[in-house]
Amino acid sequence: MTDFAAMRHAMVVSQLRPNAVSDPRVIAAMAGVPREHFLPAELAALAYRDRPLPLGNGRALNQPEATGRLLSEARVRADDKVLLIGAAGGYTAALLATLAGLVVAVENDPALLAIARSALVGSTNVTLVEAPLAEGAPSEAPYNLIVVDGAVEQLPEVLIDQLAPGGRLVTGIVDRGVTRLALGTRTAGGFGLADFADVDCVTLPGFARPAVFAF
Repeated sequence: MTDFAAMRHAMVVSQLRPNAVSDPRVIAAMAGVPREHFLPAELAALAYRDRPLPLGNGRALNQPEATGRLLSEARVRADDKVLLIGAAGGYTAALLATLAGLVVAVENDPALLAIARSALVGSTNVTLVEAPLAEGAPSEAPYNLIVVDGAVEQLPEVLIDQLAPGGRLVTGIVDRGVTRLALGTRTAGGFGLADFADVDCVTLPGFARPAVFAF
């Protein structure tokens, strides 16, 4: 039998702590949430590897380091209302459920949503929303924190508009084929992102920058 508890401990020791995932609440959440429960059964044995896990239909689960860095930098508070973009099978939603007050998790893939609904049974502070990722969940806005659990070429204004004043947003960004992690805050003067780590991050569909045509 696979010893998932030992694998989870090894993830913390070898993937999270050496790579600046230092928030003790994030460490505790990732040490306690069984990542294997949020994957198709045939991928469960690979749950703790240090690379993205392909989920089909062009989607993949972020490697633990990327998710851990995003959540650490987000400084999630116990009273935060969080919008999660890219719920996949529900793993990051489950982590956020232990850290925040309320989580609204958006996913557009029906097969992944089915896994998330099953795995998150009993999580009373998570609401799953089936919708295009780039639209978010405006009916539930505003949010104190938006977590985009993947890399995007650009953030649509409709997502930024769902942030409360002073709200934070963490995301991966794609810049000329290289992924980075970034943090932004919505202020009276607008919104801007600043990179904080060069980390491999899965790319989310639906956020491509419009092509520029040269004549």
